[in-house]
Amino acid sequence: MRFNEYFESWLYGKDGYYSNYKQIGKGGDFYTAVSSSKFFGGTIGKRVVDTIKSGFLKEDTTIVEIGAHHGYLLADMIEFIFTLNPKLIGTLKFAIVERFEHLREKQREYFYNCFGDDIKLIHYNDISEVKLDSAFIVANEIFDAFSCDLVYTKDNKLQYGVVEDKKIVFNDCDDENLLTHCVKYKIQKGEVAIGYEEFAHNLAKNIKKFEFVTFDYGEKYPRNDFSCRIYSKHKVYPIFDDDIDLQELFGKSDITYDVHFDHLIDSFKNAGVKNIIYETQLKALVNFGIIELLEILHKNVDESVYLKETNKIKTLLNPTGMGDRFKMACFRKEG
Repeated sequence: MRFNEYFESWLYGKDGYYSNYKQIGKGGDFYTAVSSSKFFGGTIGKRVVDTIKSGFLKEDTTIVEIGAHHGYLLADMIEFIFTLNPKLIGTLKFAIVERFEHLREKQREYFYNCFGDDIKLIHYNDISEVKLDSAFIVANEIFDAFSCDLVYTKDNKLQYGVVEDKKIVFNDCDDENLLTHCVKYKIQKGEVAIGYEEFAHNLAKNIKKFEFVTFDYGEKYPRNDFSCRIYSKHKVYPIFDDDIDLQELFGKSDITYDVHFDHLIDSFKNAGVKNIIYETQLKALVNFGIIELLEILHKNVDESVYLKETNKIKTLLNPTGMGDRFKMACFRKEG
């Protein structure tokens, strides 16, 4: 099996990792920015308010989250939008793109517990179904979950990874698209994501005007090394670690890799969508207004609550942690 098929099956197959509900955070295999602090979603919520205030999007736009898992991020955004501009809750529409019914049910349940009947949640099965005049789209750590090929250069010949007898081996590459991609980006070793172009094309084709904000772990340029790794109970295992049993971890643990942002940005550019911002998570959250939100909190709660939340936010902003390692890309399509 070619590695990209193996990766897809690991995460999304019948017994795949995301095919069954998994906890994220302390009780799961890994932490995300969403599980670290409500102020992550809150700051993106402030970006929504500011984007509408600037006139780029209208007050009746649809907020769409892709890859919402439990629905925490979108719910946090809604809470902060209500705090900053309560009127918008009556005009905005809210949607989640989610392929798995069991996750859609968890999201509906969570939203009802949070908001009762005040928020009507729309669900789409696939991004290709999202056809709107106007949207603010948000995603956190989705592009590192697109299937990928593993590539390796031996004797000046590009090879791609296949899985045989529970091990990864490399065969000479006969895929012209993959060869062309690796020449374009000067990739000799590492991962090549599959599906970025189709994703960008679907957004550009089906939504007349949008802003898309996405956060992920990665860099603008390819590392020319393998970053593919497995997260199991907060331990990280490189994909070629001699001590791991791929068969034992298959579908039971998360598998991921570093996002190549130049590839992602070019995919949107080729679809006619501008990349207006690319920066670290630290810089993005500060520019989106996380400090102003903290100041509002400070004025309305006692010191112990404020300090507790400040400590959570440090995880999001710490340059040696999520702050610099995670990047944010913001895309806009003009109507």
